Amino acid sequence: MKNVLALLKENFENLHLIWKLSLYNIKAQYANHYLGILWAILMPAAQVGVFYVIFGLGLRGDRGDVQNVPFLVYLITGIFGFSFISGCINAASNAISSQIGLVTKMKFPSSVLLSMSMANNVITFMIMSVIVLVISIVNGYSEPLHYLVWFYFMFATIIFTYSIGLIMSSVNILIRDFKNIQANVMRMFFFITPIFWEPAGRPPLMETIMAFNPLAYLLMTFRYALIFDGPAFYGDVSDHIFFWSITLFLFFIGVQVHYRYKDRLVDYL
Repeated sequence: MKNVLALLKENFENLHLIWKLSLYNIKAQYANHYLGILWAILMPAAQVGVFYVIFGLGLRGDRGDVQNVPFLVYLITGIFGFSFISGCINAASNAISSQIGLVTKMKFPSSVLLSMSMANNVITFMIMSVIVLVISIVNGYSEPLHYLVWFYFMFATIIFTYSIGLIMSSVNILIRDFKNIQANVMRMFFFITPIFWEPAGRPPLMETIMAFNPLAYLLMTFRYALIFDGPAFYGDVSDHIFFWSITLFLFFIGVQVHYRYKDRLVDYL
Protein backbone atom coordinates (compact mmCIF):
# COMPACT_ATOMS: atom_id res chain seq x y z
CA MET A 1 0.00 0.00 0.00
CA LYS A 2 2.94 2.29 0.67
CA ASN A 3 4.10 2.03 -2.94
CA VAL A 4 0.59 2.71 -4.24
CA LEU A 5 0.38 5.93 -2.22
CA ALA A 6 3.87 6.94 -3.39
CA LEU A 7 2.89 6.44 -7.02
CA LEU A 8 -0.32 8.43 -6.64
CA LYS A 9 1.59 11.22 -4.91
CA GLU A 10 4.23 11.37 -7.67
CA ASN A 11 1.61 11.73 -10.36
CA PHE A 12 -0.59 14.18 -8.47
CA GLU A 13 2.32 16.49 -7.68
CA ASN A 14 3.38 16.50 -11.34
CA LEU A 15 -0.01 16.87 -13.05
CA HIS A 16 0.83 20.29 -14.46
CA LEU A 17 4.20 19.05 -15.73
CA ILE A 18 2.59 15.97 -17.31
CA TRP A 19 0.10 18.11 -19.20
CA LYS A 20 2.68 20.70 -20.27
CA LEU A 21 5.24 18.17 -21.52
CA SER A 22 2.53 16.19 -23.32
CA LEU A 23 1.46 19.25 -25.30
CA TYR A 24 5.11 19.99 -26.08
CA ASN A 25 5.71 16.41 -27.29
CA ILE A 26 2.67 16.54 -29.57
CA LYS A 27 3.82 19.83 -31.08
CA ALA A 28 7.34 18.46 -31.55
CA GLN A 29 6.05 15.22 -33.08
CA TYR A 30 4.13 17.02 -35.82
CA ALA A 31 6.32 20.12 -36.11
CA ASN A 32 7.62 19.26 -39.60
CA HIS A 33 4.25 18.09 -40.96
CA TYR A 34 2.07 20.46 -42.96
CA LEU A 35 -1.11 18.92 -41.54
CA GLY A 36 0.26 18.80 -38.00
CA ILE A 37 -1.82 16.98 -35.40
CA LEU A 38 -4.42 16.13 -38.05
CA TRP A 39 -2.23 13.13 -38.88
CA ALA A 40 -3.26 11.65 -35.54
CA ILE A 41 -6.79 11.50 -37.00
CA LEU A 42 -5.91 10.80 -40.63
CA MET A 43 -3.96 7.61 -39.91
CA PRO A 44 -6.85 5.85 -38.10
CA ALA A 45 -9.25 7.31 -40.69
CA ALA A 46 -7.20 5.73 -43.49
CA GLN A 47 -7.32 2.43 -41.62
CA VAL A 48 -11.10 2.77 -41.36
CA GLY A 49 -11.26 3.27 -45.13
CA VAL A 50 -9.23 0.14 -45.85
CA PHE A 51 -11.24 -2.05 -43.50
CA TYR A 52 -14.53 -0.64 -44.76
CA VAL A 53 -13.64 -1.60 -48.33
CA ILE A 54 -12.55 -5.09 -47.24
CA PHE A 55 -15.29 -5.90 -44.75
CA GLY A 56 -18.05 -3.35 -45.31
CA LEU A 57 -18.19 -3.65 -49.09
CA GLY A 58 -16.48 -6.98 -49.56
CA LEU A 59 -16.54 -9.88 -47.11
CA ARG A 60 -19.41 -8.60 -45.00
CA GLY A 61 -21.75 -8.01 -47.91
CA ASP A 62 -25.14 -6.37 -47.53
CA ARG A 63 -25.94 -7.24 -43.91
CA GLY A 64 -27.39 -3.89 -42.91
CA ASP A 65 -26.78 -1.90 -39.76
CA VAL A 66 -25.23 -3.02 -36.47
CA GLN A 67 -27.67 -2.33 -33.62
CA ASN A 68 -29.34 0.38 -35.74
CA VAL A 69 -25.98 2.00 -36.49
CA PRO A 70 -24.39 1.99 -39.98
CA PHE A 71 -21.45 -0.39 -40.23
CA LEU A 72 -19.14 2.49 -41.18
CA VAL A 73 -19.89 4.28 -37.89
CA TYR A 74 -19.48 0.99 -36.02
CA LEU A 75 -16.09 0.53 -37.70
CA ILE A 76 -15.00 4.11 -36.96
CA THR A 77 -15.64 3.66 -33.23
CA GLY A 78 -13.85 0.32 -33.34
CA ILE A 79 -10.71 1.66 -35.01
CA PHE A 80 -10.63 4.89 -32.99
CA GLY A 81 -11.25 3.09 -29.70
CA PHE A 82 -8.73 0.30 -30.26
CA SER A 83 -6.11 2.78 -31.52
CA PHE A 84 -6.46 4.68 -28.26
CA ILE A 85 -6.28 1.59 -26.05
CA SER A 86 -3.34 -0.01 -27.87
CA GLY A 87 -1.61 3.37 -28.17
CA CYS A 88 -1.76 3.87 -24.41
CA ILE A 89 -0.44 0.36 -23.75
CA ASN A 90 2.47 0.74 -26.17
CA ALA A 91 3.31 4.26 -25.00
CA ALA A 92 3.31 3.30 -21.33
CA SER A 93 5.27 0.11 -21.99
CA ASN A 94 8.06 2.03 -23.78
CA ALA A 95 7.93 5.17 -21.63
CA ILE A 96 10.98 4.41 -19.49
CA SER A 97 13.21 2.79 -22.12
CA SER A 98 12.63 5.65 -24.57
CA GLN A 99 13.32 8.39 -22.00
CA ILE A 100 15.78 6.76 -19.63
CA GLY A 101 17.91 9.91 -19.65
CA LEU A 102 15.28 11.83 -17.71
CA VAL A 103 15.29 9.16 -15.03
CA THR A 104 19.07 8.84 -14.65
CA LYS A 105 20.26 12.40 -15.20
CA MET A 106 17.41 14.48 -13.79
CA LYS A 107 16.04 12.07 -11.18
CA PHE A 108 12.68 12.32 -12.93
CA PRO A 109 9.98 10.07 -11.36
CA SER A 110 9.68 7.16 -13.77
CA SER A 111 5.98 6.66 -12.99
CA VAL A 112 5.35 10.16 -14.32
CA LEU A 113 6.93 9.18 -17.64
CA LEU A 114 4.19 6.60 -18.12
CA SER A 115 1.50 9.20 -17.46
CA MET A 116 3.16 11.70 -19.76
CA SER A 117 3.42 9.20 -22.63
CA MET A 118 -0.21 8.18 -22.22
CA ALA A 119 -1.38 11.80 -22.04
CA ASN A 120 -0.29 12.28 -25.66
CA ASN A 121 -2.78 9.60 -26.69
CA VAL A 122 -5.49 11.03 -24.44
CA ILE A 123 -5.26 14.43 -26.13
CA THR A 124 -5.50 13.03 -29.67
CA PHE A 125 -8.30 10.65 -28.68
CA MET A 126 -10.34 13.57 -27.37
CA ILE A 127 -10.36 14.93 -30.92
CA MET A 128 -11.45 11.54 -32.26
CA SER A 129 -14.22 11.37 -29.65
CA VAL A 130 -15.51 14.79 -30.67
CA ILE A 131 -15.80 13.54 -34.27
CA VAL A 132 -17.81 10.49 -33.13
CA LEU A 133 -19.91 12.67 -30.81
CA VAL A 134 -20.84 15.02 -33.65
CA ILE A 135 -21.81 12.05 -35.85
CA SER A 136 -23.93 10.65 -33.02
CA ILE A 137 -25.68 13.94 -32.23
CA VAL A 138 -26.44 14.72 -35.88
CA ASN A 139 -27.94 11.26 -36.45
CA GLY A 140 -29.48 10.84 -32.99
CA TYR A 141 -27.82 7.50 -32.32
CA SER A 142 -27.56 7.68 -28.52
CA GLU A 143 -29.31 9.32 -25.58
CA PRO A 144 -27.61 12.56 -24.45
CA LEU A 145 -27.17 11.29 -20.88
CA HIS A 146 -25.32 8.25 -22.23
CA TYR A 147 -22.51 10.53 -23.39
CA LEU A 148 -21.47 10.88 -19.74
CA VAL A 149 -20.43 7.21 -19.81
CA TRP A 150 -17.54 8.35 -22.02
CA PHE A 151 -15.84 9.66 -18.86
CA TYR A 152 -16.18 6.22 -17.28
CA PHE A 153 -14.64 4.70 -20.41
CA MET A 154 -11.71 7.11 -20.21
CA PHE A 155 -11.14 6.42 -16.51
CA ALA A 156 -11.34 2.65 -16.97
CA THR A 157 -9.04 2.71 -20.01
CA ILE A 158 -6.42 4.89 -18.34
CA ILE A 159 -6.29 2.75 -15.19
CA PHE A 160 -6.19 -0.51 -17.16
CA THR A 161 -3.53 0.56 -19.66
CA TYR A 162 -1.44 2.30 -16.99
CA SER A 163 -1.48 -0.92 -14.94
CA ILE A 164 -0.16 -2.90 -17.90
CA GLY A 165 2.40 -0.18 -18.57
CA LEU A 166 3.73 -0.40 -15.01
CA ILE A 167 4.54 -4.05 -15.58
CA MET A 168 5.69 -3.97 -19.19
CA SER A 169 7.84 -0.83 -18.91
CA SER A 170 10.11 -2.77 -16.54
CA VAL A 171 9.79 -6.20 -18.15
CA ASN A 172 10.62 -4.85 -21.63
CA ILE A 173 13.93 -3.58 -20.26
CA LEU A 174 14.73 -6.63 -18.14
CA ILE A 175 13.82 -9.10 -20.90
CA ARG A 176 14.15 -7.55 -24.36
CA ASP A 177 12.27 -10.39 -26.07
CA PHE A 178 9.05 -9.33 -24.39
CA LYS A 179 8.75 -6.31 -26.65
CA ASN A 180 8.29 -8.63 -29.65
CA ILE A 181 5.91 -10.83 -27.68
CA GLN A 182 3.85 -7.80 -26.70
CA ALA A 183 3.60 -6.65 -30.32
CA ASN A 184 2.25 -10.04 -31.38
CA VAL A 185 -0.18 -10.19 -28.46
CA MET A 186 -1.59 -6.78 -29.40
CA ARG A 187 -1.92 -7.96 -33.00
CA MET A 188 -3.89 -10.97 -31.77
CA PHE A 189 -6.17 -8.75 -29.66
CA PHE A 190 -6.89 -6.65 -32.74
CA PHE A 191 -8.63 -9.64 -34.30
CA ILE A 192 -10.34 -11.10 -31.20
CA THR A 193 -11.76 -7.72 -30.18
CA PRO A 194 -15.03 -6.69 -31.95
CA ILE A 195 -13.55 -3.88 -34.02
CA PHE A 196 -14.94 -4.85 -37.41
CA TRP A 197 -17.10 -7.84 -36.46
CA GLU A 198 -20.34 -8.01 -34.50
CA PRO A 199 -20.45 -9.84 -31.14
CA ALA A 200 -23.98 -11.15 -31.72
CA GLY A 201 -24.40 -14.51 -33.41
CA ARG A 202 -20.81 -15.65 -32.95
CA PRO A 203 -19.78 -19.24 -32.13
CA PRO A 204 -19.69 -20.11 -28.39
CA LEU A 205 -15.88 -20.03 -28.40
CA MET A 206 -15.80 -16.42 -29.64
CA GLU A 207 -18.42 -15.42 -27.09
CA THR A 208 -16.27 -16.94 -24.34
CA ILE A 209 -13.14 -15.18 -25.62
CA MET A 210 -14.99 -11.88 -25.73
CA ALA A 211 -16.31 -12.36 -22.19
CA PHE A 212 -12.72 -12.65 -20.91
CA ASN A 213 -11.31 -9.93 -23.16
CA PRO A 214 -10.90 -6.64 -21.22
CA LEU A 215 -10.25 -4.75 -24.45
CA ALA A 216 -13.65 -5.86 -25.75
CA TYR A 217 -15.23 -4.56 -22.54
CA LEU A 218 -13.59 -1.16 -23.00
CA LEU A 219 -14.37 -0.90 -26.71
CA MET A 220 -18.03 -1.82 -26.27
CA THR A 221 -18.30 0.64 -23.37
CA PHE A 222 -17.08 3.36 -25.74
CA ARG A 223 -19.73 2.38 -28.28
CA TYR A 224 -22.53 2.19 -25.73
CA ALA A 225 -21.60 5.67 -24.53
CA LEU A 226 -21.66 7.38 -27.93
CA ILE A 227 -23.51 5.45 -30.63
CA PHE A 228 -25.78 2.71 -29.29
CA ASP A 229 -29.38 3.52 -28.37
CA GLY A 230 -29.96 1.14 -25.47
CA PRO A 231 -28.51 0.64 -21.99
CA ALA A 232 -25.99 3.29 -20.97
CA PHE A 233 -23.43 0.68 -19.89
CA TYR A 234 -22.19 -2.40 -21.69
CA GLY A 235 -22.51 -5.77 -19.98
CA ASP A 236 -23.92 -6.84 -16.65
CA VAL A 237 -22.61 -6.80 -13.09
CA SER A 238 -20.38 -9.84 -13.66
CA ASP A 239 -18.66 -8.12 -16.61
CA HIS A 240 -17.88 -5.06 -14.50
CA ILE A 241 -16.64 -7.15 -11.58
CA PHE A 242 -14.40 -9.23 -13.85
CA PHE A 243 -12.90 -6.19 -15.58
CA TRP A 244 -12.14 -4.30 -12.39
CA SER A 245 -10.80 -7.41 -10.66
CA ILE A 246 -8.33 -7.92 -13.51
CA THR A 247 -7.46 -4.21 -13.61
CA LEU A 248 -6.84 -3.84 -9.88
CA PHE A 249 -4.83 -7.07 -9.83
CA LEU A 250 -2.62 -5.79 -12.66
CA PHE A 251 -2.32 -2.40 -10.96
CA PHE A 252 -1.06 -3.77 -7.63
CA ILE A 253 1.30 -6.20 -9.37
CA GLY A 254 2.52 -3.38 -11.59
CA VAL A 255 3.21 -1.07 -8.65
CA GLN A 256 5.30 -3.74 -6.93
CA VAL A 257 7.27 -4.56 -10.09
CA HIS A 258 7.82 -0.88 -10.87
CA TYR A 259 9.18 0.08 -7.46
CA ARG A 260 11.27 -3.05 -7.16
CA TYR A 261 13.23 -2.42 -10.36
CA LYS A 262 12.93 1.32 -11.06
CA ASP A 263 16.33 2.17 -9.56
CA ARG A 264 18.12 -0.69 -11.31
CA LEU A 265 16.70 -0.50 -14.83
CA VAL A 266 19.61 1.57 -16.13
CA ASP A 267 21.93 -1.38 -15.39
CA TYR A 268 20.05 -3.50 -17.94
CA LEU A 269 20.31 -0.97 -20.79
